[in-house]
Amino acid sequence: MLQRDVTREVNTVRPPEFSRSERLRVLVAAAVGSVVVGYAAVAAVLALISATATYAEFSTSGVLSAAAPAWLAAHHVPLRFDSGQLGVLPLLPTALLMLLIGRTAAGTADRLGLYEPLQARGVVLSIAGSHAVVGGAIALVMGEGVVRATPAVAFFGCAAVSGLAATLGVARRCGLYEVVFDKLDPVALHGLRAGFMTLFALVSVGSLAVAAGLAASWPTTSGLFAGAGPSFGVGLGVFLLCLAYLPNAIIAGFSYVVGAGFSMGAVEVSPLKFVGGDVPPVPLLAAMPENEFVWSPAVLVGGLLLGLVVGWTCRKVSDRPTSRLRAVLVAAITAGVGSLVLAATAGGRLAGGAFDPVTVPAGLLALVVAVWVLVPGALVAWLAGNRAKAAVAAGSSEFVEPDYDDDAEAADPDVVFEDDELTDQFEQLEQLEVVDADEFEVDEDLEDDDHYDEDEYDEEEPEGVEDVEDVVDEEPVDEDEEPADEEEDLDAEFDEMLGMEPEEDLDAKPER
Repeated sequence: MLQRDVTREVNTVRPPEFSRSERLRVLVAAAVGSVVVGYAAVAAVLALISATATYAEFSTSGVLSAAAPAWLAAHHVPLRFDSGQLGVLPLLPTALLMLLIGRTAAGTADRLGLYEPLQARGVVLSIAGSHAVVGGAIALVMGEGVVRATPAVAFFGCAAVSGLAATLGVARRCGLYEVVFDKLDPVALHGLRAGFMTLFALVSVGSLAVAAGLAASWPTTSGLFAGAGPSFGVGLGVFLLCLAYLPNAIIAGFSYVVGAGFSMGAVEVSPLKFVGGDVPPVPLLAAMPENEFVWSPAVLVGGLLLGLVVGWTCRKVSDRPTSRLRAVLVAAITAGVGSLVLAATAGGRLAGGAFDPVTVPAGLLALVVAVWVLVPGALVAWLAGNRAKAAVAAGSSEFVEPDYDDDAEAADPDVVFEDDELTDQFEQLEQLEVVDADEFEVDEDLEDDDHYDEDEYDEEEPEGVEDVEDVVDEEPVDEDEEPADEEEDLDAEFDEMLGMEPEEDLDAKPER
């Protein structure tokens, strides 16, 4: 973690320091710019539709006023009418708006040279605050008109969506990813990555389900497009409507594949249950199955395959089975929570009519996805994972003795040297006469010999300090030095036999 932070700080090119007024000006420009650009984008789409429609009257004031509730809808704020509430809002405009806000926040962080997590709060709070104030003001201005919105819901809804987008935008620049992910161990991090891969796979499966449904019912789809209106503007409006609700349809599609299903008013569609009925004449809804099929439960194989793939990816996380199961559990929780959030944003109220409400069961979908990931994934990770190789297994280990001959070692206890010169010298020593310990007498004079001084390697004593015991116990040296001379002769012969240099006077050498 420390190495990653240091690398990021070194590679970051920090611009000159901004004054407080300059920094405030940059933050205000980012906050106001994100609001203005988002509002202008919504107004441009509405202007295009109204300009190409046959019976629509185009006016700048009308487009700008109509863009206000559309801007709230892009922030996923429910709108209210006299006939009911529009809570099932398109997710594609919300995703595009969050992408715009995220890019604005990232550019602001780069301009200010931010690189620490705490420095990101200024950018996030400024953008979220501006969107919250504008959203609440729009809801107050609309009042009790034809289209209405609750000011508190608009305030906090705009703040939540814009704040989340801004946080994601500055996360990499300011090191928020490192703060979160560096606290996780490798097993949990692998499980988190597998959970996000599962969400991506679920979205892909939902896309395939919607595409297959549209392809199977293409005559109905083309007929609905043709019946919408003869003009290009009407067809463009219907196409943009279907494109805006395409993410909602994809979420409903993977909910159907895993078994949770979805409903629209009295119509219920799932692999195990089908209740038919009328649906709005929208070409995108042609992807819904018209009847119950015998092979419908076969689509549940998709959820099973997802769980098997997750278990296969977690099989090499660790040699311990419990660690692999923990990785699968983290993946299941991540996929379940992600599915819960997506399902909660995909449905809602539909003006209190016959098709109200549009529901993707968020709780049931999260539970089903978690089960599909956990059960098959745990089995595969447990059975297909690496087994821990114990160094010594109880009851099955055998002690391997060294490969040498005990008898030979007992018969020849002498040490064998690989050096030929030393070997020859020791062979010569073996030819010497062996003297018993009883016959060997140690000369008492050796104790006073300087050559065998025991204090040679002791710590150096201060000069001028004499050992009292040595002074007391010192005996006069015998004038007859013949035993000492004989001892020196034996030492010289022994050194010459070993091929060593004559021993120098140790007292003349400096102490080690």
